[in-house]
Amino acid sequence: MNTKLKAYELSAAYLLRTTTSGILSTISKAYKGYPFGSYVTYITGPDRSIYIYASTLAQHTKNLFKDSKACLTLSKEKINDDKQNSQRLTLMGDLEPVNETDKEYIKNRFHTFLPESKKYSKMHDFDFYKLSLLKIRWIGGFGEIAWLKNKHWKAANPKWLSNEKHMIDHMNEDHANVIFSSLKAQHGKADKKAKMVALCIDGYFIESNNEIFYINFDEICLNAKSYRDMLIHQAKLYREFEEN
Repeated sequence: MNTKLKAYELSAAYLLRTTTSGILSTISKAYKGYPFGSYVTYITGPDRSIYIYASTLAQHTKNLFKDSKACLTLSKEKINDDKQNSQRLTLMGDLEPVNETDKEYIKNRFHTFLPESKKYSKMHDFDFYKLSLLKIRWIGGFGEIAWLKNKHWKAANPKWLSNEKHMIDHMNEDHANVIFSSLKAQHGKADKKAKMVALCIDGYFIESNNEIFYINFDEICLNAKSYRDMLIHQAKLYREFEEN
């Protein structure tokens, strides 16, 4: 991947991980051939798959049962800038119900990132749906436009996934200084009580003062060794931010 496309991919992944809402477009069941857009909240999985928690009564859910094709559009405006120069990410794929074996994991992840979703679990018509990505369009601003290669946007099972909890517990118990320095370096927050709460292939998430912060990596990490190497790399890189 050339340098420009790699920079675009990192920026697109950052927008994906740091946003929790967007416009979901599905193919209308009632008005055949027309797209139907609706506001949704979402979370991401360990890979870059997207999950929504929706009612079967919602129009977009009725649509996807007829046709799984869907598109999620995310955007982020630059402060004091032309709205046309905002960052935009268009994620096309197929939106389908989450299989039973993954539901508990996704539910717990949902509760971590969107704790208000807990109240919907009492409503029997709500369920989890996964958007598996096929095409990704990135606009970073004027002149920063590209279709991204989907190699790292396809559904994947990172080899470290079965050890995610152990890795998180180990970091929180034995390497709190790394979490502290990373949070301070990337977000300017100093919090000795900050905790790692979830991992993903391109970084991890920290909870600090009831907020979730994303710590991004420069490379994709699909196995335990590459993940550990990246954490060590960041520990060295951010050493100056450690608490004295």
